[in-house]
Amino acid sequence: MARQNTSSGQVRIISGQWRSRKLPIHDLEGLRPTTDRVRETLFNWLAMDIRGARVLDCFAGSGALSLESLSRYADYALIFELQKSAALQLTKNLDTLKCTNAKVVHGDSLQLLAKGTTDGFDVVFIDPPFRKGLANNTIEQLVKHNWLNPEALIYLETESDISGLVIPNNWQLLKEKQAGQVCYRLFQLQSEPSA
Repeated sequence: MARQNTSSGQVRIISGQWRSRKLPIHDLEGLRPTTDRVRETLFNWLAMDIRGARVLDCFAGSGALSLESLSRYADYALIFELQKSAALQLTKNLDTLKCTNAKVVHGDSLQLLAKGTTDGFDVVFIDPPFRKGLANNTIEQLVKHNWLNPEALIYLETESDISGLVIPNNWQLLKEKQAGQVCYRLFQLQSEPSA
């Protein structure tokens, strides 16, 4: 019987306390880690806001976004991942880093978000698998179940040709860029809906 190769490579932390650390990730269908270039741009956008923030990573995959946040001194990260092997690898990577201010939850993100929370988040990453129609449902659950703290920052990464994206009126677009087939945007929750 052929041995299945589950390890495909590594994710590199760009900056912060774990700068240049490389951690293993699993080769899973649909796993599309945010590229170093996109991640560097994103964290330049978040430079003044990530330290001390409560972070929610809705579709963790490799964990690149939450690990980068924690490396840059985010206060806490809640990490959702559907694939069991990826969730286990993320837990191992956090153990390797001796990181105790993060929690990995294995499960379906939409179901987890539907449970709601009593503790909101300051920075939320929405980077769902492409072409599965998950972005709008995720946005809806975040809003409906009070996941966002006042003035929360929301990062949304989608395929560039996405159609029918519904953004709430009180999410102000701060930044937007495109890299190949990927469009990525940073929004901020406004206290009053804009006219």
